[in-house]
Amino acid sequence: MERTAGRENISTRLSKIAELSRRYPQGPHTTLAHHIDVDFLKEAYRSTRKNGAPGVDGVTADEYALNLEGNLADLLERFKSGRYFAPPVRRVHIPKGDGRKTRPIGIPAFEDKILQRAVTMVLEAVYEPEFIGGSYGFRPGRSAHDALQAIWKTTMSFDGGWVIEADIESFFDRLDHGHLREFLDKRVRDGVIRRVIGKWLNAGVMENGQLYHPETGSPQGGVVSPILSNIYLHEVLDLWFVREVRPRMRGRAELVRYADDFVILFELRSDAERVMEYLPKRLGRYGLTLHPEKTRILRFERPGEDDPDEPPNGESRTFDFLGLTHHWGKSRKGKPIVQRRTIRSRLARAIKRVSEWCRFNRHEPMKLQHETLQAKLHGHYSYYGITGNMRALRKMYAATRRVWRYWLHRRGGKRNPFARYAKLDAYWPLALPRIVHSVLPKAAKA
Repeated sequence: MERTAGRENISTRLSKIAELSRRYPQGPHTTLAHHIDVDFLKEAYRSTRKNGAPGVDGVTADEYALNLEGNLADLLERFKSGRYFAPPVRRVHIPKGDGRKTRPIGIPAFEDKILQRAVTMVLEAVYEPEFIGGSYGFRPGRSAHDALQAIWKTTMSFDGGWVIEADIESFFDRLDHGHLREFLDKRVRDGVIRRVIGKWLNAGVMENGQLYHPETGSPQGGVVSPILSNIYLHEVLDLWFVREVRPRMRGRAELVRYADDFVILFELRSDAERVMEYLPKRLGRYGLTLHPEKTRILRFERPGEDDPDEPPNGESRTFDFLGLTHHWGKSRKGKPIVQRRTIRSRLARAIKRVSEWCRFNRHEPMKLQHETLQAKLHGHYSYYGITGNMRALRKMYAATRRVWRYWLHRRGGKRNPFARYAKLDAYWPLALPRIVHSVLPKAAKA
């Protein structure tokens, strides 16, 4: 009961902040930090992931919880007084999907995650009322599948139209601190909040015992990083599109953005070409660059009866977004419809990861292997189980079943005939493919 009452109290505070933002859309908030107290930090602690790797201080979530009340009270005092020191982020490298390159990730200290979560909760209350509808990434109550549904509805209403498929090069590394501060000045001028954000931006990165202080970029791996990136792109891209681009279009146009990935959908080719001309200049003003090989304008108009194949001149009727290839297909009644399938490289990557897991864990108990593979398949279906993607789901299921049998057969000792595993499906059946996100209207499924 006490925990529930505490959450309701915090929800009320955040609602008041959001109401002020709605009531005064142009005015800055000058007093926000007073909303953060020990109860607020407790809620932030409950929302913080506990099984992550420790940061530079080596303190784990379990160790921090041994004296939770005292630690949170001390954290609050240092936060309010300005004595809080933002530790550098520990950087490690993990392999990318292709296995040849690595991706750097940042691991903040656990206490830093708690305070960042608390500040993020406040910033979300300030900005959620003004973020545009076309923004979906890292926002409460919104998901990648909401973005996918928006794309489906728009492309269907446009009969496909034209698409700008864009990729911002190293966005999280190139976010300009000066511009971010200017954007924050418009809405957040609370000295305590702004001071700690500045400390996070300047905290630096610890790698192989060396401390680096990048002049650009958001806090690596930080809980606060997604909301700061949304604030940045809200000003740079979203408002520009809504206020300056869309009113000048001859036809309809829609922006769909998920974090730093976005597509712009157009009814007319001429509108798409005009925006494609100005988009690099707009981003360049704020230190951002479009990837030359991953940014393109493409035709997505539905094929006619006399034009069933791919368009000429290298134009494409497919584009990739959020792990799915969007393409034209046919409904059960034979009508043209926009469908989605798992990007081939993503599917191959997922199968490779399952195969590697089976290889290195083939001597584990069968129950453990079965439970883990079930979890992997359920996770895959939970994201890619979208209407029209059953063929790719079946490939994932069949490949998982095949590689599991293969590596079980290669267990050490006496080589047993494959017939030994003939009853594997009966004793340890794997989850069958299923559509989790049936996002198409009933009329479209028919």
